[in-house]
Amino acid sequence: MLNFLIRWSLRNRTIILCLAFLILALGLKTGSELPVEVLPDLTKPTVTVLTEVPGLAPEEVEALVTQPIEYALMGVNGLTRMRSTSDIALSLVFVEFEWGTDIYQARQFVQERLQVARESLPEGTQPYMTPVASLMGEVLLIGVKSVDGKTANPTPGACRPMA
Repeated sequence: MLNFLIRWSLRNRTIILCLAFLILALGLKTGSELPVEVLPDLTKPTVTVLTEVPGLAPEEVEALVTQPIEYALMGVNGLTRMRSTSDIALSLVFVEFEWGTDIYQARQFVQERLQVARESLPEGTQPYMTPVASLMGEVLLIGVKSVDGKTANPTPGACRPMA
């Protein structure tokens, strides 16, 4: 069978070459139309709510700030997971949404629920959302350094000579 295929291909070179060029052209066309992301974002859309409460211990922050915010945010449309951490005078609540959720719409949902939560928080406490960011936000840091030493490096050790 293999011998037959090889003999037929050698006898019909023009057909084989035309098919090869056709496949090559279709491959190039398809390859040029593919959406390519060099560094795809591998994190779900996440809104981070940060609240500063000066003078409170972690247990008080958890009870007086983090839990009321969590309760207010439960049931937000598209919510898949909520994580929180309470530290000295600081509460962080991470609200994670389904893949494909528009981050600005998710932020709007969270903002609406935070308006309700503000009533049950200690006086003077203002939760706010951190800027839109992802874990892929800081991928590459580049430092520029002059050869003659006229340009100083603002952060020593941050720039390494390229090989």
